[in-house]
Amino acid sequence: MPLLLGPFVRCRFSATLLVLWLVFAGFTCTGSEHTATATLPAAFSDLLPHFQVEPVDEYIVKNKPVTLTCRSTPATQIYFKCNGEWVHQDDHLIERTVDPATALPVMQVTIDITRQQVEKIFGLDEYWCQCVAWSTTGTQKSQKAYIRIAYLRKNFEEEPQGKEVALDQEVLLRCHPPEGVPQAEVEWQRNEDVIDPASDPNFFITTDHNLVIKKARLADTGNYTCVAKNIVARRKSTSATVLVYVDGGWSEWSKWSACGADCSMWRSRECTQPSPGTGGKDCQGLDLQSLNCTSEQCPQTVSGAEDVALYVGMVAVALCLTLLLIVVVLVYRRKKEGLDADVADSSILTTGFQPMGIKPSKPENSHLLTIQPDLTTTTTSYQGTLRSRHDTTGKFSMTNGPLLDPLPNGSHTLHNGKLNSDPAEFVSRLSTQSYFKTLPRDVANTSYGTFNFLGGRLTIPNTGISLLIPPEAIPRGKIYEIYLTVQRKEDLRLPLAGCQTLLSPVVSCGPPGVVLSRPVILSMDHCSDACLDNWAVRLKKQNYEGAWEDVLLMGEELVSEPYYCQLEAETCRLFSEQLGTFALVGESLHMGAAKRLRLVLFSDAYCSTLEYNIRVYCMDDTQDVFKEVMQMERQLGGRLIDEPHVLLFKDSYHNLRLSIHDMPLAHWRSKLLAGYQEIPFYHIWNGSQRYLHCTFTLERLSLSTCELTCQLCVWQVEGEGQSFSLDFNIAKDTRAVDSEFLLMDSNATALAGPSAFQIPYLIRQKICSSLDAPCPNGADWRMLAQRLKLERHMSFFASKASPTSVILDLWEAQHFHSGNINQLATVMADIGKQEAMIFLVSDGEC
Repeated sequence: MPLLLGPFVRCRFSATLLVLWLVFAGFTCTGSEHTATATLPAAFSDLLPHFQVEPVDEYIVKNKPVTLTCRSTPATQIYFKCNGEWVHQDDHLIERTVDPATALPVMQVTIDITRQQVEKIFGLDEYWCQCVAWSTTGTQKSQKAYIRIAYLRKNFEEEPQGKEVALDQEVLLRCHPPEGVPQAEVEWQRNEDVIDPASDPNFFITTDHNLVIKKARLADTGNYTCVAKNIVARRKSTSATVLVYVDGGWSEWSKWSACGADCSMWRSRECTQPSPGTGGKDCQGLDLQSLNCTSEQCPQTVSGAEDVALYVGMVAVALCLTLLLIVVVLVYRRKKEGLDADVADSSILTTGFQPMGIKPSKPENSHLLTIQPDLTTTTTSYQGTLRSRHDTTGKFSMTNGPLLDPLPNGSHTLHNGKLNSDPAEFVSRLSTQSYFKTLPRDVANTSYGTFNFLGGRLTIPNTGISLLIPPEAIPRGKIYEIYLTVQRKEDLRLPLAGCQTLLSPVVSCGPPGVVLSRPVILSMDHCSDACLDNWAVRLKKQNYEGAWEDVLLMGEELVSEPYYCQLEAETCRLFSEQLGTFALVGESLHMGAAKRLRLVLFSDAYCSTLEYNIRVYCMDDTQDVFKEVMQMERQLGGRLIDEPHVLLFKDSYHNLRLSIHDMPLAHWRSKLLAGYQEIPFYHIWNGSQRYLHCTFTLERLSLSTCELTCQLCVWQVEGEGQSFSLDFNIAKDTRAVDSEFLLMDSNATALAGPSAFQIPYLIRQKICSSLDAPCPNGADWRMLAQRLKLERHMSFFASKASPTSVILDLWEAQHFHSGNINQLATVMADIGKQEAMIFLVSDGEC
């Protein structure tokens, strides 16, 4: 017998159950339709339904349906609504009971949802269901329950890659599990054993499922597998082999042996602390040293007339050599005295210098910093790529030979030295030296020259890297052949741990061990946000054995140390009393620390197929890396399609994502299967991977389609982003990377003597003598530092014999390309030291 309960629910009961239920619920039946109206006892008639059980989210595994349950009290009826439509009455299963604690009637309703029902709207919207309970007072709605079809794809979006790492180095293994619903859980295995970070704190699994080995141990060598699993399936990635190698270290030297029959003694050391293992590098340097013994220690004895005659002959030869040496020294000293006495010759000091004047607001200062060059001299400036006139062999020129040849009138002139037309000859000759065998033979990124006490400058074009050799930095009478080169990062194993990242290029200047009278200034780009509150920035230097040492912590420099740094917005200026190989390494102090990334877009200059590629490079924002990418794209025939953008990339462990949008779908489509591409965080943060980029492959539907408009977005997850609005014709501009773009820095790679500096030598000397002496009103070098915004380095300047000269060195390093000497003259006028500047250097005075 059908019984209607309100407008929605129809139930079928046996006759006996129907009578009992009507008695309990207080139903009355009238008419032939047997319509039933449920009424609650008067004590419960003013209560709203209360849900004891609400439907919850469910996943359909394979073809098994899921059951949703809803229970409410007190309720006259309950029904389900799925995706806005009421579920049919016949699909409800109803059960009525009484709550023993409250004596309230309880109604429970269940329905089954099949895979076919969900698939009907799959992709359009999520399938959801909700139950509604009625009482005589009103209605209540339950929470929504979402029903999803569970799956787990077979292929990992990113699998771990094998690595060879040094002992104690941090290791990052990436894993992006297959797409799945629900999202897959990830565990890591080493040699099929599950890794538990709780039991071994040397392991750490990040929130995005990457495995971090904090300090690689020999026991960590093995095969690592990423395992993804959910309620549907379990997938394993391909195994990645991690090999932990040990570089060899030298033991201590043994004691010297006894003096042998050949009047020599020996000592040795072994490569055993530790011994190289699993592919590690052997120790560098000598493992055996010899030394001549003194005559007392030598076991040989002198006897017989023949020995006496031998020694008499040796003494005679020694006397002749001594007399010859004395003559050579006397000649040399005379030449050296002539060089020092005539250093103020105008042919040296004004070479390459053009007359300059300033236009300050006060007309009486119009003659400041004015110098008249001697136009009658025939002297040429000592500039360009330089080297000593002498034909040197495989050694550096460190002799005391004269660089200045005498003129008939007794003055001196500098020679315009020229190198061999093949610059690779210098690099090849340099690399034969024992210490320099590891230097790269990259002629394009190396400059070199020969310098004396007048100083000079080396520059690697389009890299932001230069070396300023101030006047008097090289002792008088010395001539050094100096080089400057930028190392390729893959050629070096710079140890980085924890949150450390490489912030600068790795730069070498040398030869190491040369004697300097004052610090040189090495300038190089960095890519940090230049906020020392966010970073612990360290200067690292490579020692003679190839190991890296911390020589300076930025912000805690000691003036007594041979190194000092000024960190500017994009450049680091390193004062160094020693030459060598240097790099800046930063360790983030918190997640607010950020690196500057330069985002650069390239495409093919010529496209004859339907496919068209756009390459997005994400590189450290330093000029040397940009130069390398430009050179590489030029070789590939690429072209730059938009201005580079800068993105701040934070130490948040979040990856970098790239996506392309808003293409005209009638003409173009993207072949990217996913909605975006992703570059792992550690690939960017450690700064050691070059040419890091993603490629978007687009396909035009017709060869006649040439116009491309789209939006390309690059952003860090939960961080900053940049977008490129592209609108160009792929067929109109078929030029490759413009070579002129690579030659913005057209200055000579090596400049020596006065041509390397903006401030003429005599004016520099006058400024130093005027400002070095302390002045009671502060009108001295301290005010100069303040006006040039260098007051943070007061203690460093004060520690030098001539603080003014160090300040002027820094000014020269900062303003070589864009410096305005008129501005410096205005600063001097403001200090009130015009008397130091008001002079004319006439031909007679020079």
